[in-house]
Amino acid sequence: MAETVRAGKYVELAYKVSDRQTGRVLTAVEFPLGYVHGFNEILSPAIHAALEGRAAGDVIEVPIDGRHIFGGRDESLVVVERLENVPEEYRQVGMSILMENDRGELRTFHVTRMDEETLTLDGNNPLCEREVVFRLEVLAVRDATDAEKAAGGPPPAAPAVDSSRLRPI
Repeated sequence: MAETVRAGKYVELAYKVSDRQTGRVLTAVEFPLGYVHGFNEILSPAIHAALEGRAAGDVIEVPIDGRHIFGGRDESLVVVERLENVPEEYRQVGMSILMENDRGELRTFHVTRMDEETLTLDGNNPLCEREVVFRLEVLAVRDATDAEKAAGGPPPAAPAVDSSRLRPI
């Protein structure tokens, strides 16, 4: 009998998020995204609930109202900046920029508009106030190892060491 998704199981997924109204794919994760069910909520609680009892090979669609996950749109997170104040590498619509505020909190801003003089950055999640459909494919389900449970997913890989570059002191 196939393993099913439940607490303590290591699960690998691939998924696509589409705009419910237009059908346009907004984002796709085609490589295996691994997590430990019940230990790490990598997606919304509604998605985790819909995955319960599913097995490798199952494909499900879960409609989600972005307002329930990301809240409403906050216009205070939209910033218009003079182009000369923005580094050249960020001057492209669609670019994502990780920024830190004075309290050390991180937020991703997206370049949404640019003209000859200004650039608009939006710190709202692109899915806020949108109705979307998550199409998830369960790729694998198995017992999680203790290391995976502790990490909530795949344990961080140890950095590769090039021993030919090591020199005695």
